[in-house]
Amino acid sequence: MTSGKQQPVGDAGLDVIREALRLNGPLAASADALVADLGITGARYQVLAALAALPAPEPVARLARLLGLSRQNVQRIVNELLIDRLVRLDDNPHHRRAKLVVPTPRGRRICEETEKRQGPWANLLVTGTTQDQIAAALHVLRTLRYRLETD
Repeated sequence: MTSGKQQPVGDAGLDVIREALRLNGPLAASADALVADLGITGARYQVLAALAALPAPEPVARLARLLGLSRQNVQRIVNELLIDRLVRLDDNPHHRRAKLVVPTPRGRRICEETEKRQGPWANLLVTGTTQDQIAAALHVLRTLRYRLETD
């Protein structure tokens, strides 16, 4: 980290960071509304979709690292998904206590239904934005995340 006078690009960077933080609440609420009639929340869908997209089942700790979330938070969501029978736990041949989390057929169906809804939802959210603007925003957000994860 450098010390001293803030550069103009640093001010703009802080604006991006502040806006990303403010985006979290409304985005989570919108995601919740998108899947509410399916009996899940946006957070549950995030974990369920990540599991469904993996080439092989993973334990909670690995899933949390992949999502950039705390293990405790992912464990809480997995516990809720277990109660709703959207995932199951299988034995892990590499670790006796760290069970593998696997989506059930019902969990996969909810993922498929949610994926059908995501395209129109995303299109609505980015209306009036160009592909270049979206690419630039994605680049900045990925750069910020990479630097935070490797710092």
